Amino acid sequence: MEGSFSRGRGTVQSGVVTGIATVAVSGSAAVAGIILSRKFGHGVKTDGFFAAYAVYLALVLVATALRVVVLPGFARARRDGRLGGEVGTWLAALAVPLVPAILVAVLWANGVAGALASAPESRDSAAQLLPWLVPAAAAQIVAGVLASALAALDDYLVAAIGFAVGAISGVVVILAFVDHGVVAFGWGLAVNGAIAALVPLAAVVRRHALGRPDGSPFTRLRELVEGVALPFALQGLYVIAYRFASGTGTGKATTFSYAYLIAATLVAVTATSIALVATVPFAREGSTPERVARHVAAISWVSLALVAAAGGVFALAGGTVAQRVLGSSYGGGTGAELGRLVVYLAPWMVASVAVTVAYPLLFVRGRARWLPLVALAVLLMHVLVEWIGRRAFGLAGVAVGMAVTTTLVLVVVLGSLGAIAGTARRLVPAALICGGVALLTFAAPAAVLEAAPAALVGLVGYTLVLSAWRPAGLRHAWAYLRALE
Repeated sequence: MEGSFSRGRGTVQSGVVTGIATVAVSGSAAVAGIILSRKFGHGVKTDGFFAAYAVYLALVLVATALRVVVLPGFARARRDGRLGGEVGTWLAALAVPLVPAILVAVLWANGVAGALASAPESRDSAAQLLPWLVPAAAAQIVAGVLASALAALDDYLVAAIGFAVGAISGVVVILAFVDHGVVAFGWGLAVNGAIAALVPLAAVVRRHALGRPDGSPFTRLRELVEGVALPFALQGLYVIAYRFASGTGTGKATTFSYAYLIAATLVAVTATSIALVATVPFAREGSTPERVARHVAAISWVSLALVAAAGGVFALAGGTVAQRVLGSSYGGGTGAELGRLVVYLAPWMVASVAVTVAYPLLFVRGRARWLPLVALAVLLMHVLVEWIGRRAFGLAGVAVGMAVTTTLVLVVVLGSLGAIAGTARRLVPAALICGGVALLTFAAPAAVLEAAPAALVGLVGYTLVLSAWRPAGLRHAWAYLRALE
């Protein structure tokens, strides 16, 4: 089990490999979204699609969280020569919740769809998709665990190939069968999940990293509940927000969903990619509150530098980009609203980046048995937050509500790590500097140019200013990541 393509690579290089795969996956999802918009516009059918897709997205993003939850244990198991048994135990544990979930989605699709969507036609579309999307999500969860097993062997390339090839193949299937209706998206995502799971499975078997369970699956199931409860709740925030957005008018939930997917992609391409490869080396060194604060701030600095640039582009040219990419249904006010929603989600992106990096560190220190209770409290509180936000500000309030609840989660996570003050001293300046530079460099051209040219000039100006200035926090963050082996 020694040696691999990526063995000896630094954190930054492995992060780039994972990031490229994430870009391929996100790019394929974007292409699928474009197909959906151009074929079906935005209305009851697309609302139904996103109702079902909210379930898929929650499970898939939980799969990403599970990857970093199991990584410290897999790293220790590899050191002790029992990685195969540990992987087998986790897969057996996952079968306990996933098999019933698949059965419910297949046998009771109409009932689940009725709880997710309000309009009858939207419920029909969701019911068609759920029997395909839930098994597809289950395959992505298995793929995530297998990718973590390879990561424990210092191999990030094989899983990256599996995720990328699966995503691209899924788009091909959608294009081939889109005339059959929105159900084609379910077929494409099912193919995507199958390939994403089978590619790392072959590598894990070849490297003898999969064996019979050597522990109780129910013990791992308890760890699973503890490990994914809060990430599941964080993705549940979107499901709740989607339901509130659907009450603001036909098509509004679809617009909100596109804005959320753009924002979530920015977080995934930046923070999630680096966090996945940085957790194992961090676990090998041990953790202290000061190391936690430095780790969270370093990854957040790099991520926020990119997020701020993207936020500036969408603030100026979101409407233009939406109309050209998603079709005429996103012209005029609808496209402009999409661009504004991405900006309104910027505070959520800041909080989400930090949570994405900090959360896996809880499992470096050991399990946190209180997380399921926190997750339940977060979901209940979010219902109230979104109700208040929608009544006060409409769809914009729904987006702001995401940031409010996620920030509270960040405070809880950092508090349990003893790193609130240390992280705040580093993270707040990062957000202010990146946001401030973006505001100045994008606002100036917006005053004299049309939207698209202003966005391009602003992006160039932002890059030049940040490159010339090279803030101390950003320099330290880059040095930290390069040194983390």
